[in-house]
Amino acid sequence: MATQFIQRASSSIFRAAKLVQSTVVSLADPTRAEAVAAVGDLTSSRPFLLALQRRMLSHPVGAQILRERPVVSEENLDLTALRLLPPNTFGAAYVSYLDRYQFIPSKRDPVIYVEDPDLAYVLLRYRQCHDFWHVLSGLPASVLGELGLKWLEFAHMRLPVALGSALLGPVQLSARDRAILIKRLVPWALSQQRAVDLLCVYYEQHMES
Repeated sequence: MATQFIQRASSSIFRAAKLVQSTVVSLADPTRAEAVAAVGDLTSSRPFLLALQRRMLSHPVGAQILRERPVVSEENLDLTALRLLPPNTFGAAYVSYLDRYQFIPSKRDPVIYVEDPDLAYVLLRYRQCHDFWHVLSGLPASVLGELGLKWLEFAHMRLPVALGSALLGPVQLSARDRAILIKRLVPWALSQQRAVDLLCVYYEQHMES
């Protein structure tokens, strides 16, 4: 009993320390994906993930995604073939975005701190769709672009990591970029709350669209 208590206490202390460390790093630079991922893992409690899971299960495409559990990786997406698609297609825009920022799909951080495998996949899908949303929104992978996208993610999914980044991240912006965020990007993001459910789109099947 004492050993179990010590193990739980040690785990709680480690998680709290990791959360503080990752929060500081992610606020200093919202483009640090590994820090943002750790904050997402540690703040996405079971009720939040269950709510997203229920939403996906109630949608035919969302339910299909949860059944098939696609993983966004260069093994599952033929990037060479995407580069040959017409420039006005989603796939061409997506691979152009990856090439521009030298991103590799499989390098998205795995979910570490969510024990339930079904809920861990929900969080992983959210994480791996992030670059799709950059492409669709036209927001660049800059501090301003990341914060604008965090507001969009919060409007759709209400995850604490998105709200935390959205509220605290602007301290890193210049006065000009902060004004763009507040006057343009935040109202735009909040206006998208009733748009297509972002987690219920099978993006991999729309590369030629």
